[in-house]
Amino acid sequence: MKKFLLAIATAIAATFGMSAQSADITIGYGGYTQMDATNCHDGWHHVNNAWGAVTAGVNFHVLRNFALGPSYTFSSCTTKGGPDHSSIAYHAVMLNGRYSYWHNRIVTLYGHVGVGAIISHMMPKHHDSYNKAYFAYQFTPLGAEVGISRSATLYGELGFGAQGLLQVGFRFRI
Repeated sequence: MKKFLLAIATAIAATFGMSAQSADITIGYGGYTQMDATNCHDGWHHVNNAWGAVTAGVNFHVLRNFALGPSYTFSSCTTKGGPDHSSIAYHAVMLNGRYSYWHNRIVTLYGHVGVGAIISHMMPKHHDSYNKAYFAYQFTPLGAEVGISRSATLYGELGFGAQGLLQVGFRFRI
């Protein structure tokens, strides 16, 4: 599976790499993630909801209205208190595509889709830590970004997945 994903990423990079004109660095926070809504905690019982998720990524503008790039998302949670109080850390790595479908001088509306993997690092109190892998996704039909300067924008997204149900953050053009 790793070789297959690496081959796809290499093919995409080779196809679009020559036409990439600029890139954005994205930093954001999202609430109520895929990890809370689905069982990304190996069937553990009494798991609290995570505090949200922090995402960082790079998007390369490969076509006029299309950007493509990797992202990393971190989140964590704990089990309810007691003598077996334990922790879980979630690490999601995804390949994201963003298509801008409307824009004017200040506002841009776009859709965003991402796929990848979630690594749940399980840390039981009285046992050795271990990892579990899950399929990660992000589907965001409505995203909006507002320019605050020539190289910085604020954004908000409404969708569902590893990056959150509602995500807000900053983008910096490099």
